[in-house]
Amino acid sequence: MGKNTQQKTDGVLIQPSVEREFSSGGVIYKDKGEKWLVRATAPSDLFPKISWMLPKGWIDDDAPGVPGPKASGRVKADENSLQRTALREVKEEGGIEAKIIRKIGTEKYFFKHPERGPILKFVTFYLMEYVRDLPEGSDGETSEVLWLPYEEALKKLSFGGERKMLKKAKELLASVV
Repeated sequence: MGKNTQQKTDGVLIQPSVEREFSSGGVIYKDKGEKWLVRATAPSDLFPKISWMLPKGWIDDDAPGVPGPKASGRVKADENSLQRTALREVKEEGGIEAKIIRKIGTEKYFFKHPERGPILKFVTFYLMEYVRDLPEGSDGETSEVLWLPYEEALKKLSFGGERKMLKKAKELLASVV
């Protein structure tokens, strides 16, 4: 069980503040599902540990490092915004162009941000097919991009929720080919 972060003040239970974040991303395949894209994060002062992930990111931002109205849930994102974000993040973090085949679903999880505290994150993922490499490559948030067979990609991913999305993507691809 997790640590109890509730506090009591004069007999009243106070819940800690939890921010929400909304993001979108892609699970990308090529060669009819023989290869799947995974990316390694670039270490930073805030997040020094390298993680293997799927490309994803905030729907919008107010400033660098500050989620915008849709990414923070102050304004509801529509399907078009989610799709545009997923395609943008695949370009930026994966260094490729892809096309959306179908929506996979939304993964929800908690994490602790080093500066902002607990965050409840919602990430909508789309099954995408590789179109082409981009000449500019991936952005500074990515240190490496790999195309791996399904089983290797599954093992490489650092987080269970993203492994779950990869599994769903493979099942979905089998039903649309």
